[in-house]
Amino acid sequence: MAGVDYRESEAKSVLNPVKGMGFRWSINPYRGCTHGCHYCFARRYHSYFDLNAGDEFSGIIFVKVNAAQVLRAELARPGWRREMVAIGTATDPYQPIEGRYRLTRGILEALRDAETPASVVTKGPLVVRDIDVLQGVRDAASATVCVSLTTLDPARWRILEPGTAPPAQRLRTVARLAASGLNVGVLVAPIIPGLTADRENLETLVRAAADHGARFLGARALHLHPGVKEHFTAFLEAEVPGLLPLYRRLYPGAYPSAQAQARIDERIEDLRARFQLEARPPAMGAPAAPARVTEAVRARRRAAPPTDGPEQLGLGV
Repeated sequence: MAGVDYRESEAKSVLNPVKGMGFRWSINPYRGCTHGCHYCFARRYHSYFDLNAGDEFSGIIFVKVNAAQVLRAELARPGWRREMVAIGTATDPYQPIEGRYRLTRGILEALRDAETPASVVTKGPLVVRDIDVLQGVRDAASATVCVSLTTLDPARWRILEPGTAPPAQRLRTVARLAASGLNVGVLVAPIIPGLTADRENLETLVRAAADHGARFLGARALHLHPGVKEHFTAFLEAEVPGLLPLYRRLYPGAYPSAQAQARIDERIEDLRARFQLEARPPAMGAPAAPARVTEAVRARRRAAPPTDGPEQLGLGV
């Protein structure tokens, strides 16, 4: 991509141990991301390379050119237990440069051949290119794809996620993955107070996820760790300065206040129940039946009564 500095490197290891999550291993074939989402928690990791969390995060991308080969060697070790591997925990594995380097595809092929389950999180429609390999991983072990969305509103999308594919294109990606029999869900993350946490935005998004064949729905509120917080505050000052008092109140630290978090959790739980979505991927292993959401199913979902409550804490702005 024009104006982006891609820096090739050779990794000694690509399997990263993870603590406190629902998986023990992760892989990130790239560092930095041209999607440029202003809220991205991974921005702070660029400081490890003495780079900033702003334009250098989206303008300097590290490419682990030997990722697939190194992974094959790691998976061949006698002690490997074929545990779940999460792909895309600190960068999007299907950002545009993947079309050239094909590192994520090579990683999935290695996991398939080693009969190791995989979970992918992405905003990139390029994931449909690898449906065949994902089906192979599914058949050999298990495979899950989570497509990330924060809003379907074009105006909000443009300012929050300037380098990503349009939300409608990502929904079509969900539908294609579901139709291919893959275990696919939507990750509504982060939920951003004052911008995407209002009931109308969340209901529109969750309804669309269900109607496009998502089997589960993950969600979490915005976190603002050091580095990310400074960048996001500068973004608010430039784009929506009226929200600054709300953020001073809701984010004394990295996490939202307990009251704001409870309100967000309540909304998501209500919407999951209304649209019959699981909180996490259903049991994996066997191929999922290709999704066929009929008009009758959609009508039944829409007939469920809304669960309205008082708009407080600035979440409905």
